Amino acid sequence: MTKSGLIEKVAERTPHISKKDTEVVVNTIFDAMTDALKKGERIEIRGFGSFQVKIREAREGRNPKTGAEVHIPAKKTPFFKVGKELKEMVDADPPEPGVAVGDARG
Repeated sequence: MTKSGLIEKVAERTPHISKKDTEVVVNTIFDAMTDALKKGERIEIRGFGSFQVKIREAREGRNPKTGAEVHIPAKKTPFFKVGKELKEMVDADPPEPGVAVGDARG
């Protein structure tokens, strides 16, 4: 699902709100989440999951093309941990036919 698909779904469920206003609401939610993560805050949405920022330490890596060593600086990365309820809801439905689930043929 894309952001525009999410806006479309929310607009369908809230016919009393214009699609333009729905877009503003969805963007406001994402902006608030982004701002919280930038401040180092943790976001917890019960039944869905939590977002937090993890710090990846600086390390040495290799350029895959040349094999030369490269310094990779430390950086902050957003991390999502799925909630138990969401995990159970997703797992409750059997996989759709034709969708690859994990090929054990290695």
